[in-house]
Amino acid sequence: MTSTTTVIDRLVEAINAHDLDAIETCFAPGYSVTTPAHPARSFTGRENVRRNWEGILAAHPTVYARAESRVHSGDEIWAEWEYTSDVGEHGQFWFRGVAITVISQGVIESARFYVEPVDTEGSPVRW
Repeated sequence: MTSTTTVIDRLVEAINAHDLDAIETCFAPGYSVTTPAHPARSFTGRENVRRNWEGILAAHPTVYARAESRVHSGDEIWAEWEYTSDVGEHGQFWFRGVAITVISQGVIESARFYVEPVDTEGSPVRW
């Protein structure tokens, strides 16, 4: 059985190779993602993963992914992700955050996605 970190490594390699088919095969057919900070962005289905990455790769042809600071327990892995691209139809692409994934039978079964655009011009938070 494929370990959780191997699946994440495979996904990073597929993204960095811009290999849409390899990206898609990292996910289960019934994959579901929940985006708690933006509930309307949640979706189900590997075909939606493909559609999203097809758009990202077309708009940002130099996109590069890293999965850092990984922690895993059982079939779950928490990883800090960074996605960057210096060129694209909408300028620079830079996202960071955490994705909590559940791995089953060597593929990503589900995720809770807390990845956001990096805000380099915002004001400090005042609570």
